[in-house]
Amino acid sequence: MSIHWFLPTASDGRSLAVGTQRSHGPGIDQPASQSPCADRFRPPDLRYLTQIAQAAEQLGFDAVLTPTNTWCEDAWLTCAALARETERLRFMVALRPGYLVPTLAAQMAATFQRHSGGRLLLNIVTGGEDTEQARFGDHLIKSQRYQRCDEFLTVLRGAWSGTPFTFTGQHYDVRDATVLAPPDPIPEVLFGGSSTEAGPVAAAHADTYLTWGEPPDQVAAKLDRIRKLAAAAGRTVRFGIRFHVVTRDTSQEAWAAAERLIAGIDPDHIDRVQRVLAASQSTGQAAMNQLHTAYRTTRRTADLEIYPNVWAGVGLLRGGAGTALVGSHREVADRITEYQALGIEEFVLSGFPHLEEAYWVGEGVLPLLTPRPTAAVTR
Repeated sequence: MSIHWFLPTASDGRSLAVGTQRSHGPGIDQPASQSPCADRFRPPDLRYLTQIAQAAEQLGFDAVLTPTNTWCEDAWLTCAALARETERLRFMVALRPGYLVPTLAAQMAATFQRHSGGRLLLNIVTGGEDTEQARFGDHLIKSQRYQRCDEFLTVLRGAWSGTPFTFTGQHYDVRDATVLAPPDPIPEVLFGGSSTEAGPVAAAHADTYLTWGEPPDQVAAKLDRIRKLAAAAGRTVRFGIRFHVVTRDTSQEAWAAAERLIAGIDPDHIDRVQRVLAASQSTGQAAMNQLHTAYRTTRRTADLEIYPNVWAGVGLLRGGAGTALVGSHREVADRITEYQALGIEEFVLSGFPHLEEAYWVGEGVLPLLTPRPTAAVTR
């Protein structure tokens, strides 16, 4: 089992409202200055991100996920800078195939591996919303993006093979693609996607299939589908899951901290964000939206606990991963163990603020896990 942390390269703070003024599109989110926690907004400067990375390394996390989005700092450049500030920690760089040609991505990854001592992982993100993709000049529809992603990963691995690789497809036409020297080790490819189009791509190329946190029965069904697709392709894949975490010494303290993340936020503001998220083309986002349907009707915070210690409150204000493990250290460790029993081997966790919550998880939860997570050793 590997436990990873997260680098908040868009913003961080003690409320889910801070720093999100453009995360769902212009005019949707409250400007940080209007947030009830505006004075606690933390910009993602290098000094602060270094604190988080060094804390994650000290606490025993294996890697940190660095996201990709218009409103984030660039993942490649950020991780390259932080690699000089750490020794063992690995960097899970989120990469969108439409923004780089695969041979250049192969070259960048190989260079990163050599300069960092083999500490790169790649999180392949097929695409976002059409408006997000269009900002980068990408106008393919969703099905075409998955076709391109399949070709991208074929060329990427071919360029790493040590033998000049030639490929002609609908989206890429390369002759003798290669790099100075194959990366050592070959970066692990993590891939997520809940749609019908995502499954075959994951089965063909992913080392680890990532899912957002849902109740165990839903996760089990998804994993079973990907296992069957991978078996049909003659492959096996590992599985990972993405959760936020709010953990404290007692369950009562943890739930109080979770409530504070959304306290004082105008319900009309939540409704505006929900309308934007409801229009998403993402199958995974639609699943996240369904998890707090009851709350939107009743406005009872109790309805945000969709499974013991699984809280859908993050998804009220944030797109993407919308659930958190909430509870005492033992309760959170027990939930992680429950998901591990389904076949989950990698847990990508985060919390608000990311510096403090890393310590709560690292000092409170990680020692309770059996077997203990193993951290990568720098070559």
